[in-house]
Amino acid sequence: MKKIAVIGAGGWGLALGLLLNEKKHQVTFWCYDEKEKNDILQHRENKRCLPGIKIPLEISFTNDMKEALQKADIAIMAVPSKAIRSTAQLMKEAIEPQTIVVNVSKGIEEHTLLCLADVINEEITNPVVVLSGPSHAEEVARHIPTTVVVSSTDMVKACEVQELFMNEYFRVYTNDDLIGVELGGALKNVIALAAGIVEGMGYGDNTKAALITRGIAEMSRLGVEMGGKMETFAGLTGIGDLVVTCTSGHSRNRRAGELVGQGFSIEEAMKQVNMVVEGVPTTKAAYALMKKYNVEMPILTAINGVLFEGKPVKETIYSLMMRDKKDEL
Repeated sequence: MKKIAVIGAGGWGLALGLLLNEKKHQVTFWCYDEKEKNDILQHRENKRCLPGIKIPLEISFTNDMKEALQKADIAIMAVPSKAIRSTAQLMKEAIEPQTIVVNVSKGIEEHTLLCLADVINEEITNPVVVLSGPSHAEEVARHIPTTVVVSSTDMVKACEVQELFMNEYFRVYTNDDLIGVELGGALKNVIALAAGIVEGMGYGDNTKAALITRGIAEMSRLGVEMGGKMETFAGLTGIGDLVVTCTSGHSRNRRAGELVGQGFSIEEAMKQVNMVVEGVPTTKAAYALMKKYNVEMPILTAINGVLFEGKPVKETIYSLMMRDKKDEL
């Protein structure tokens, strides 16, 4: 039995903590907000993030980071990407040298343009393993068969994490392409916003298929330029995560995009979704990376224009369709 600290008690952290509790590990959650902790303890459920999923009494909750991390074998970071650095700073004084950090958040830090494993490693020296792939918390919590990938600069630790999570409904692969795995998980949220926008505009399957296909082309183009492997973007953390996020009703990014397509501002859309929409800050960061690496990404440019430059959706889509003729590959 291992001691597991889950840093963050939102839907994804809870789903993974429940899985590890089922495997007879000792699980403690750290909650940023005391009210959230008290509500969970009262109802044994996170009614906002994971309604209908009951939390067993043997799982503990605390607002004390030191208590959560004491003698932990594994610390799972399940906080929004914008909170990764500040949370790692909180962990710095409490984490023990043997603890493996497993980051399950997806994003790019906006002001540094770093992937999240690098952000964590700037604050703490513990080994970091990234877990990513097409995996909605709502389905994992209900034991729907799911397959993900783990990656790290230390693949021995990645294999330990693979063994930790594997069970009959949660299959885990390894992949040593950390850059590709992280970028795939982050960038697919941007394309999912676009998929939602075209859904909100009333467009059909043809349009969504085009977005997914050309979206993975843009993602892989940037990823390879940054040092990732093309084949990673054809796998679970590339096309796999992109498909599920662009097509599923569980996707917050797709839902936010749908509201934008219906005429809401992105601020209004995020307020209605009432949960973290990672694709919004990732769009800004990805657009800056596109400029930095001089990579052509028309869909990303279009989304950035709609979200942050006030460009009308219909005219933007028309401009995308009427770009200069070119070869597909």
